[in-house]
Amino acid sequence: MKLVIFGSTGTIGREVVEQALQQKHTVTAFTRNPSKLDLKNPNLRIFQGDVLDLPAVEQAVQGQDAVICTLGSGQKLTGTVRSEGTRKIVKAMKTRGVQRFICQTTIGTGDSWGSLNFYWKYIMFGLVLRNVLADHEIQEQDVRQSGLDWTIVRPGAFVEGDRTGNYRHGFPGTDKTSKLKISRADVADFILKQLVDDSYLHQTPSLSY
Repeated sequence: MKLVIFGSTGTIGREVVEQALQQKHTVTAFTRNPSKLDLKNPNLRIFQGDVLDLPAVEQAVQGQDAVICTLGSGQKLTGTVRSEGTRKIVKAMKTRGVQRFICQTTIGTGDSWGSLNFYWKYIMFGLVLRNVLADHEIQEQDVRQSGLDWTIVRPGAFVEGDRTGNYRHGFPGTDKTSKLKISRADVADFILKQLVDDSYLHQTPSLSY
């Protein structure tokens, strides 16, 4: 399958790129800084561009079978690159006729808020990551209203660890039994599984151990 991955040099994006290549997909890694992606593979194309530059995004999306968005904001806890970038991606996909869109946000958005414990509700998302959560909320709204064949993936906090394939997904927002954490490798594993499984089409599965 031909994929373009936005946010390809982030901690999740890089995992998605590496696993997609292992699965023999043809990957376009969209990045502002190609030097951050020191991978060599005949099925990898590195596309240098800014996700806020619509013509560049349209060019990268052209001819793809699916689009994966793992946009982050680096070390910054403010800004709107996730929502603004996703808006550009959605517009480009509609212009270029690409339908399948998998977008990674976070557990805590929308109806998954009830899965959070006190620490995540009132310390992390209440104070430290308040702006990050707000940006994800806007991002999700744009994806939901896109008219595309979308899946929004809501992982818990990222931790180090191998790809296990052994994690919980799709649990309701009233569930308080998850560990609210998952390895980056397992997040990538779940994202790529959505390419061949429509069980979560137009849904927002949470993801955690």
